[in-house]
Amino acid sequence: MKKIKLEIIGLSYNSTQSGGYALVLGEEDGNRRLPIVIGAFEAQSIAIELENMRPQRPLTHDLFKTLADSFEITAEEIIIYNLYEGVFYSRLICRLGDKREEIDCRTSDAIALAVRFGCPIY
Repeated sequence: MKKIKLEIIGLSYNSTQSGGYALVLGEEDGNRRLPIVIGAFEAQSIAIELENMRPQRPLTHDLFKTLADSFEITAEEIIIYNLYEGVFYSRLICRLGDKREEIDCRTSDAIALAVRFGCPIY
């Protein structure tokens, strides 16, 4: 399977879905776009990281990053691998030494973690 690297193009409030935000991903070297509706908490986490802000207290994704760093776990990549009945499915690919794990996660959480870890999204 060929992976296509994605980047965050934009994040905005989604007026059609109460409390939802539209996250738009785009091909790194192309014109295709992938809009994903995400929750307010994930939107906040992504926006804070994109703007290089530091909240007074750690958010959930900060906690996850601190825990991973403490145990020398690295996040290698995020893979959005399926769309089924309007729901995107993703995996967080992590490594601890020689051990590689694929962890199922919500796409919005996966992208928030990718931004926090600085790992690529495919």
